[in-house]
Amino acid sequence: MSYILEVKDLTKQYPGVLAVDHISFAIPQGICFGLLGPNGAGKTTTIEMIEGITKPTAGNILFAGKQRNNNFKQRIGIQFQATALMDYLTTQEILKLFANFYRHTLPLATVIELCNLSDILNRYATKLSGGQRQRLLLALSILNDPDLIFLDEPTTGLDPKARRQFWQLIEKIKQQGKTVLLTTHYMDEAEALCDELIIIDQGNIIEQGTPATLLQKHFSSVHISIPRDNITTALPLKSFAKAQISNDKIVFTTNEVTKLISQLLAENINLAGLSIRRHNLEDLFLKLTGHHLQDAKS
Repeated sequence: MSYILEVKDLTKQYPGVLAVDHISFAIPQGICFGLLGPNGAGKTTTIEMIEGITKPTAGNILFAGKQRNNNFKQRIGIQFQATALMDYLTTQEILKLFANFYRHTLPLATVIELCNLSDILNRYATKLSGGQRQRLLLALSILNDPDLIFLDEPTTGLDPKARRQFWQLIEKIKQQGKTVLLTTHYMDEAEALCDELIIIDQGNIIEQGTPATLLQKHFSSVHISIPRDNITTALPLKSFAKAQISNDKIVFTTNEVTKLISQLLAENINLAGLSIRRHNLEDLFLKLTGHHLQDAKS
């Protein structure tokens, strides 16, 4: 397999703090790779070492199979959590300005189309909405036609519609053969976009794999909810299910959905309002770290 990025025994030691503890992972070309972790876990330090902003204490970082050199920064794109834009330049003027920073760039028309900027080209940065601003910042991160793009919590603060529009842009960029390294505190975002991910806690990788593989590894059960009013008598549960009361519902946990439904029917339970919820990445993150990711965001 061809890897665009390989991280080997990467370590960062600060006085009295081991921020990153000999972590290793590899990212195949052309995927969206997620880096998740609670606040203080070491993910920001890891990203900054890869980007070349922070010097590692130890370890090795290979880009396209080779040591990073002076050309590395010309072949990556970065969208930081916060980037200052020139207030009195238009979107088009900002794109032209940033294009001058690189030896090679994509045609501006291509970038404008990829990031859906045609309707805001003549709008000043101060007049952009949150979603429009993030689209422009994404455009700036791909101007130099990078092989690897770092997106650091790119949809923070956006409304649900703008977030999903941004997801579509990331998918379009992946279709161009680009590799994306994404940090996010939205679990639905990680589940929707990431082909593979790692979870970091206390400077160590505590889990790695595809979202589907990790969920299958850690959870075999599902949650089945029924309104409490549907069950008027005590229900003799079999060994394949457990029940608990949650607000106005009874929630059954089981890995034998068919058997549980059959029992409910046999007991003449009204199934109106029944819902089934499978475990998601939020459940996995909570299980592994003891935190909800949005509670742990930096």
